[in-house]
Amino acid sequence: MTAVTPERRSRPKPGERREQILQALAGMLEQPDGDRITTAALAARLQVSEAALYRHFASKAQMYEALIDFIEQTVFALINQIEVRTAESGRRRVAQTVAMLLQFAEKNPGMARVMVGDALVLEHERLQHRMTLFFDKIEATLKQSLREQGVTANAVTPTLEAQVCAAVMAAFVRGRLQRYVRSGFKRSPCEQLDACLALMLAG
Repeated sequence: MTAVTPERRSRPKPGERREQILQALAGMLEQPDGDRITTAALAARLQVSEAALYRHFASKAQMYEALIDFIEQTVFALINQIEVRTAESGRRRVAQTVAMLLQFAEKNPGMARVMVGDALVLEHERLQHRMTLFFDKIEATLKQSLREQGVTANAVTPTLEAQVCAAVMAAFVRGRLQRYVRSGFKRSPCEQLDACLALMLAG
């Protein structure tokens, strides 16, 4: 009679557990109630001990930093693709960049909470600072695109007008993301987007 060997639980591959932790955190951030996430709740969701979390991340702040890394890498890679596709049209580049940001947030509600800082309340202040810098970079990118073409064909002060228009567009993005999060992810950030873009880029 052949002995039956008990089935061993396979261990996660290197980096796999870290990815699972981040996915679980992002999933918890998608809950519209907006409760502050604790490491105890995160560990319970993953059915591991809190000590297991700290083997992969030194702190919860480090977990959020990894999510911010993902946001930055994804968004700026997509912006680079847009710049290649629309090299000759600054306006089209701006419109597609704004649309991409809002679509990214809509598809990733947990990331939207990080982007607007809602998920970072009571966390380390450097996390809020990183998201502020993120939107500063977005605004600078929009300004550069608008300045290359000129906001309007007969702009008297094209650099100033590009700066003002870029600031308005960046504020629009942040406002739409705030509304999306505050509505419990019910109000789409892309609502009437084409009409809004046409109005902001008119001239």
